[in-house]
Amino acid sequence: MKDTQTLEKDQTTTASTIRISGSEAIIRCLIAEGVDILYGYPGGAIMPVYDELYKFRDQIHHVLTRHEQGATHAAQGYARISGKVGVAMATSGPGATNLITGIADAQIDSTPMVCITGQVASHLLGSDAFQETDIIGISTPVTKWNQQITKASQIPEMIAKAFYIARSGRPGPVLIDITKDAQFEQFDFSYEKCKGVRSYNPVPKTDIDDVKAAALLINSAKKPLIVWGQGIILSEAEEELKALMEKAGIPAAWTILGASAIPTAHPLNIGMVGMHGNYAPNVLTNECDVLIAIGMRFDDRVTGNLATYAKQAKVIHFEIDPAEIDKNVKTDVAVLGDAKESLKQLLPLIKTNSHPEWHQEFKDLYTIEYEKVIKDDLYPTKEGLTMGEVLKEINICTKGNAAIVSDVGQHQMIACRYAEFTTTKSNITSGGLGTMGFALPAAIGAKMSAPERDVVAIIGDGGYQMTIQELGTIFQQKVPVKIVVLNNEFLGMVRQWQQLFFEKRYASTEMTNPDFVAIAKGYYIDAQKVTKREDLKAAVEEMMACEGPYFLEVRVEKEGNVFPMIPTGASVSEIRLE
Repeated sequence: MKDTQTLEKDQTTTASTIRISGSEAIIRCLIAEGVDILYGYPGGAIMPVYDELYKFRDQIHHVLTRHEQGATHAAQGYARISGKVGVAMATSGPGATNLITGIADAQIDSTPMVCITGQVASHLLGSDAFQETDIIGISTPVTKWNQQITKASQIPEMIAKAFYIARSGRPGPVLIDITKDAQFEQFDFSYEKCKGVRSYNPVPKTDIDDVKAAALLINSAKKPLIVWGQGIILSEAEEELKALMEKAGIPAAWTILGASAIPTAHPLNIGMVGMHGNYAPNVLTNECDVLIAIGMRFDDRVTGNLATYAKQAKVIHFEIDPAEIDKNVKTDVAVLGDAKESLKQLLPLIKTNSHPEWHQEFKDLYTIEYEKVIKDDLYPTKEGLTMGEVLKEINICTKGNAAIVSDVGQHQMIACRYAEFTTTKSNITSGGLGTMGFALPAAIGAKMSAPERDVVAIIGDGGYQMTIQELGTIFQQKVPVKIVVLNNEFLGMVRQWQQLFFEKRYASTEMTNPDFVAIAKGYYIDAQKVTKREDLKAAVEEMMACEGPYFLEVRVEKEGNVFPMIPTGASVSEIRLE
């Protein structure tokens, strides 16, 4: 016999039940989950959903991207700046497979996203029907969870589950594949948001004994170092991290996905770690006595040679995903749980400290990096424009308040090194997968999610041409994003490696580019090109003052390199300044 609570729940559900099609149910589910913007591309197998979407266009704004990959990257940009779940939709076959790169990018960078794909009718599954692809099998390795729906009655539960899984714990992408007959089928619809999934524990409970052990190590440290990642941003633990840094007097460095969590100008923010990170935090990683990693996964680009990484240090790892503990770096104390809650428990146990001599070591190494690298990047005396001075002018014009969306390559490393941030969720880039073509569509999603913010896309001439068609989306949607292409007529990062490690054999890296300004103007986007230093400042100011979208091409030095650099397989302390 059912208990009273269950009967009340049944009565509530029945009272809100309406008989509708599966395709209408999909739209109603999205509305119930608070979806206001949807990125996608229609086709035969998803057409019933688009037909219903047309009827609900006052409640959900659909953005027609020019390629399905653009839809996923736009959804990522939307999610990264808003903290909400991004949504992308496509048809079966090539439409679905074109989502995969963006899904894989979201998976490795922990971006919450729900992708909905149409599928051939259920009786045709496995028959090699027109535009049939096993998208469930294809996407399984790069999704947090996926599911195929063949009955309309499954839609509410599966979509509710999809949003819950995508946003909970360590976020990630989820894919729902829906057959065409399920979209047409009528059923009695009601919707309840998912509040939990059996055997799925998204946030491990923090063990206070682990927190105490971490505090003991931190309080006794003479040379502590914090390295934080995107976990700080995802858990909204920025204030707790700042409090820990300031109370214990600990210098703190960041991974590229952690950038902007703490303002660039904060005196304890000592820069970026990793292959092209700052000199001091990389070198002194191998001299600290306690390494406190928070919400980061010890990626190979951060650690360099694992055999020599921080071997002298006691390692504390604050992490929400148990799979990351001891995966790459052996920890002495692992604190599982949400970073915000874990740091809240840690702070009362931390003693006030300052470590002035340790801080001086960072200042001394920064001076070396400034003289050998930074000064020439930001204040060059040579003839050619540098990527660094372009970022410097953007910083001056935006006062560090803009969201910077970067693509992948040399310009990405320069943007991450030199962009100044005052606000969290301001550095949006493809980290783990390194997806060229990411920035232009991601900037669309970021700007549509945060229309009140300046959004500047920093892109190389190579990656730009991978998704250049999304200029059509910008034009049609009137998205006032600012686009800066740093054009060196090379696949710059690959060319740099060829110069340093392949005896300058520039195999298939030099590019013959089109007239980028003419292309932008063909999409009715204001545009100009800068080739001289004396024209740069005014061009950046004109771009930022423009009310609509703007394209700025800057011709930078053709064979400029990004330093510092940790060669592949080298120790972080072997970082090169030239």
